[in-house]
Amino acid sequence: MIATQTYEQYALMGDVFRYPSKDVKAQVIDVVAMLQSQYPEAALALSRYSDWVNETEQYEIEEVYAKTFHVQAICYLDLGFVIFGEDYKRGEFLVNMKREQAAANNDCGEELPDNLASVLTLLPKIEDDNFREELAGRIMIPALRMMLKEFGDQRMRIRTEMLKKKHNALILEGQKNGNIYKDAIEALLIMLNEDFKEIAIAEVKPNVDPLRAAAPVDDCGTCNITHIPIKNQK
Repeated sequence: MIATQTYEQYALMGDVFRYPSKDVKAQVIDVVAMLQSQYPEAALALSRYSDWVNETEQYEIEEVYAKTFHVQAICYLDLGFVIFGEDYKRGEFLVNMKREQAAANNDCGEELPDNLASVLTLLPKIEDDNFREELAGRIMIPALRMMLKEFGDQRMRIRTEMLKKKHNALILEGQKNGNIYKDAIEALLIMLNEDFKEIAIAEVKPNVDPLRAAAPVDDCGTCNITHIPIKNQK
């Protein structure tokens, strides 16, 4: 890991995974400049996406984003859901992330505290280096790998057929650049792999909390979550 790392580049990358604003083209220019300077391989991975944003009308960028992550979603941006699904551990993870976001005074807006963009803006604000490494290695990298699997040919074919049968919907995969956000996920994964060590999901022992800095039961409000300490990674 780079000794002088500030991680502000991840907050910049967070703009890529927010609903596209009117400034999206300028934001992507800044992201590309950062990647070319610090992560050349990631810049190459993002090139098709950045070219597409530059050449595409705002309304179409918004439509593709919505159909990738919301309507007819290929995958979701809430990392807890990606990792844990509907398991009770997702609720525990959300409690933990809400606590960490509040401690860092990181405004998540209308998004959940485990939304990818919100977590990316959180990374440079975390004061505990060990916690940052654990969040990136145990949650973010495995989640991104799982998200990329949803763009695989077989899963996309199954999803397309399901949508045709259930909704008679306009299928995004059949449109030009329908899977463009796959490139953005791949670029982010390259960044994270350069800066952090992945902790494979298979290495997480049963009854281990998803994050070391787990919230105590009292922070859970009305939920009934048992606090389970995480193993010491170091």
